[in-house]
Amino acid sequence: MQNLTDKQSLILETIREITDGGQGNPTTYKISKYLQKKGMKYESVKSVAQVVEALEKKDLLKRDVFRKLYLVENENLPAGLEGALRIPVYGLASAGDALAFAEDNVDGYLQISESLLKPSMKAKLFAVKTLGDSMNKEDINDGDYVIFEKKDSDFNYDGKIVVAVVNGLATIKHFRKLGNGVIGLFPSSTNSFHQPIYIHESDSFMIAGVFRKVLPVKFISL
Repeated sequence: MQNLTDKQSLILETIREITDGGQGNPTTYKISKYLQKKGMKYESVKSVAQVVEALEKKDLLKRDVFRKLYLVENENLPAGLEGALRIPVYGLASAGDALAFAEDNVDGYLQISESLLKPSMKAKLFAVKTLGDSMNKEDINDGDYVIFEKKDSDFNYDGKIVVAVVNGLATIKHFRKLGNGVIGLFPSSTNSFHQPIYIHESDSFMIAGVFRKVLPVKFISL
């Protein structure tokens, strides 16, 4: 066994205790709640998530596409997990107004089966979590994880769903070139409240990636 901190050992033993007790493989959220019920009040979801990430890097834990945790030593990994991709999640992107910061630091990782994505995309993928309902006609709903692919600067985004960063704020919209240097970022929503965002090609903005897949929040286990 690798050298582990007390907290790392605690999390491994807690996962073993939960699974051996017939409660199934837990998520980070469930581990936190389980420990809090045992009187460990300071084991927040965030603190548990930090330990879990460290254990993943040590290859002692793996996560499936539903965020459930598996002890590698159990040799009881779900089928196909060995072929899962770890896709970085970069903050939150508003699917309403452009309100959420596009952060440089990774907030965590999604485990995605390789069979769900084309091999050519693997090294260029990242995810954001949606806020709002301005893209719900495209089945991109509040709380969903959305997978994007980074593209070279000469890629033609016209007509595509993109995650755009305007003045440091991120938003998911349809990208349209309107002529005379004007670009429109258009919602696709059943909610008439949402309006387009108009920018000029000389403004401070970037297209962080083009849409590839949505992972509905209803499939994410808490």
